[in-house]
Amino acid sequence: MPAVTAPTRNQSTGTVAPGFEAVRDEFDAYLSEDPNYSAQLAVYWKDQLVVDLVGGDGLTADTITGTFSATKGVAAITLGTLIGSGELDLDQTVAHYWPEFSAHGKGAILVRELLSHQAGLVNVDGGLADADILDSNLAAPKLAEQRPFWRPGTAFGYHGLTIGTFMEELVRRITGQSLQELYDAAVRAPRAIDFWLGLPASHENRFEALRPAHPTAEQLATMSQSPMSPDGLGALMFNGVNNIVPPNLGPYSPNLREVRAAGPAALGGIGSARGLAQVYAAAIGLTGEALLDPDTLAAMGQQQVWGVDRVLNFPTAFGVVFMKPRPGSDFGSFQAVGHDGAGGALGYADPLYDVSFGYIPLQMQLPGGADARALYLSQTVRTAIRQS
Repeated sequence: MPAVTAPTRNQSTGTVAPGFEAVRDEFDAYLSEDPNYSAQLAVYWKDQLVVDLVGGDGLTADTITGTFSATKGVAAITLGTLIGSGELDLDQTVAHYWPEFSAHGKGAILVRELLSHQAGLVNVDGGLADADILDSNLAAPKLAEQRPFWRPGTAFGYHGLTIGTFMEELVRRITGQSLQELYDAAVRAPRAIDFWLGLPASHENRFEALRPAHPTAEQLATMSQSPMSPDGLGALMFNGVNNIVPPNLGPYSPNLREVRAAGPAALGGIGSARGLAQVYAAAIGLTGEALLDPDTLAAMGQQQVWGVDRVLNFPTAFGVVFMKPRPGSDFGSFQAVGHDGAGGALGYADPLYDVSFGYIPLQMQLPGGADARALYLSQTVRTAIRQS
């Protein structure tokens, strides 16, 4: 039986299975070291929930909160069901499904190129309206008419907001449904997954707002080494040219009810760490029939790009939508697929270990992306599995 921990001021609550005690010890050490630290952690190994922990002020096992770009991995799993069914072909042109997209020489761009940040469509001239980010019906026609900011295929750069629009438009063109509707019908509801793309009002009482970051001296030093230009491609990608604001305070923050209700595929996912782990467990068949068959998982998990990101200006690696592990972000094995978020959240599945992982901190983490503590916890999980 899993060991149940009793809460103390610096200790988590929840369960860990025998052999995973080191994960709890590490999680509790973080709680002891940082009085501002609050997080949820959930891990499935094979068909068992072997880690289910929560600690810190403001969180319970039932709390749900925002995950920013960790949402993209959930949306990718949803899109992957269409790849598996043959309705979406990664080697077909985007214009095959979306004819208007061919404007300004974009007719040859492949689906796999669009969904691995190679299309040069990080925004539109002048920026998208806030309403466009929350409703891809508004953004899609503008992006279809946009000339790429680099010649497709010559570089890659994180399409932080627009890749959500692209996933949503492809789903809409193929199925007539929204991606959010497809996710709820095909993924979430049949498995009672505790993660939403479009949070119902009935679950609002469970929501806890993300908290602002309290950067350490080390984090401030890291950020100062590669500052983002206020008028460069990175600022354009974040839709904040000369007006960048902290993500938890901006117009796309999940702390806003309109963002939670819309559930945009790029950034609007709301749930618990257990729910995030549930989605990835379902993707690779740990808890039932796999949402993604082995061929689809291999195709989406195949590395498409790696190197210095043209937009973020630091190394990244992507498969089809999914992030891939790389030096500095060792969240899983070479087979792992996942995505992190601006607040520090991380979700992934790793077929090599038969594991899925969900981690959500309540306080925003800097300089962005997966909380370093999530990466260390992931490594501890893999060590526990190897020793089992």
